[in-house]
Amino acid sequence: MEQLVITEATAVFRYPGISLRARRLSAAEELFSRFIARSPEGARCDLAAALNDRGQARYLSVEFAAAVQDFTAAIECQPAFEVPYYNRGLVRYRLGDFDEAIKDFRKVLELNPQFEDAALSLKQAILDKEEKQKRGY
Repeated sequence: MEQLVITEATAVFRYPGISLRARRLSAAEELFSRFIARSPEGARCDLAAALNDRGQARYLSVEFAAAVQDFTAAIECQPAFEVPYYNRGLVRYRLGDFDEAIKDFRKVLELNPQFEDAALSLKQAILDKEEKQKRGY
């Protein structure tokens, strides 16, 4: 009988997602941070996903600057991974930085034209930017 072996890094990477879904944000952030610190050089996809997920935990904890840093690091790690662009765009949108949010949403659609939430977010960001300009601020 073959036995399933899960390395510590794999376990740490899988379980934060459970904590994140259960809204145990500080536990998820801590586990993602441990995984990121121990991530081997060749694991760029896993590292990008962990950075993105830690950014999500930080976003949900209203730590917007830290979330943007994590999403940006995920993008630098794996530039063709569209999800951190989308997540960073959401934070920038929420902060009222419509120009940067629009850039991120456009990049998502460049990488994945079928990403419907990005298309909707792009339209909304453009509308809100125009509304902000009409109001003069």
